Amino acid sequence: MTDATNAKAARNAVFLVLVASLGYFVDIYDLLVFSIVRKASLLGIGVSAADVLPKGQFIINVQMFGLLLGGILWGIIGDKMGRIKVLFGSILLYSIANFANAYVKDVNTYALVRFIAGIGLAGELGAGITLVTETLSKEKRGYGTMIVAVIGLFGAAAAVMVAKHGWENAYKVGGCLGIALLLLRLGTFESGMFKNIEQSNISKGNFFMLFSDFGRLKKYLYCILIGAPLWYVVGVLVTLSPEFGKALGAKEPLSAGDGVLYTYIGIAIGDIFAGLLAQITKSRKLTMVVFLLLSVVSVIYYLSSTGLTGHQFVWICFFMGCSVGYWATFVTIAAEQFGTNIRSTVTTTVPNFVRGSLIPINLAFNAFVVHYGMVTSGYIMMGILTVISLLSLSQLKETFGKDLNYVEIS
Repeated sequence: MTDATNAKAARNAVFLVLVASLGYFVDIYDLLVFSIVRKASLLGIGVSAADVLPKGQFIINVQMFGLLLGGILWGIIGDKMGRIKVLFGSILLYSIANFANAYVKDVNTYALVRFIAGIGLAGELGAGITLVTETLSKEKRGYGTMIVAVIGLFGAAAAVMVAKHGWENAYKVGGCLGIALLLLRLGTFESGMFKNIEQSNISKGNFFMLFSDFGRLKKYLYCILIGAPLWYVVGVLVTLSPEFGKALGAKEPLSAGDGVLYTYIGIAIGDIFAGLLAQITKSRKLTMVVFLLLSVVSVIYYLSSTGLTGHQFVWICFFMGCSVGYWATFVTIAAEQFGTNIRSTVTTTVPNFVRGSLIPINLAFNAFVVHYGMVTSGYIMMGILTVISLLSLSQLKETFGKDLNYVEIS
């Protein structure tokens, strides 16, 4: 290649990482905005204070179900029609849904719109990470996915700031951000690896290929299970912090919005250190082990903090966020485990199945609460999920520096 060609390729790679990063920024904003405005929005549409928790859990479960379905839909489209089409289609769908969310008047309509938004949100991260891993060199793709995660996770901070100006405005701004990003994406380009197989007769985007081989299925399930503790921390321990605060005898009401903000700032910083640790040790598995064990320490500290203040709470959330800052590493591991013809399907479904795991996690947590109370149930769930995650990680092969230009044979 000439110097001019190399320079152009480098500029294209930088632009792609930027677009993927901003896309994940909007994705996180829209994904977490409900957790942030849950109480204010439900009270705003006439839900009684006593029903805020059960109605809120119903809506978040419906949203997560949308993510599950959307993950499969967009993953298949990404492998069959290209990663770029997913980036355009998904953001258009969830931007429209967020505009609609500002005008809901009842719980069922609220849940329906969040379901549609969930379907749209499901495609963003997987398509972006797939493009980055397939475009950057095998030595540098870890840096690319790290940048995507770090910039993207600050979408949570933006959501918290905007939500202070009203829950309706939070949804409207989310829709506007999506449309603005849609225009920016007009200059993006398709993955070279996908182009190489686009016109071939190789089976592409065949979701059932993951189930046709037992070894492939186990590997796929392990990729999902290693990320479950992260979403438990965000979706239960932080989102339900007002309720945990009461159980811990907090000296003042705890704010889920502030908790989410500091948790995601922590996750962004944790992602930087996780990415650097993986590059230094040349091992994503070792990085995951370190952070999984650190997350156990942070959760124990949180659940043992009786009588905590709001100030102490946000710093604990920051600590927990740093300890579960392995999101980019976890998604990169999934992308590196499978061939080009089903990589988008895997990379899109895995993080969304982890998000969707909040449904059984919530059900199990609520069942434990009946018998053991909030705090003890928090310990039990974290212990179960961490053991499952570590066992799953032990069964996966190290993929740092792996050549990704290959296909899966059905």
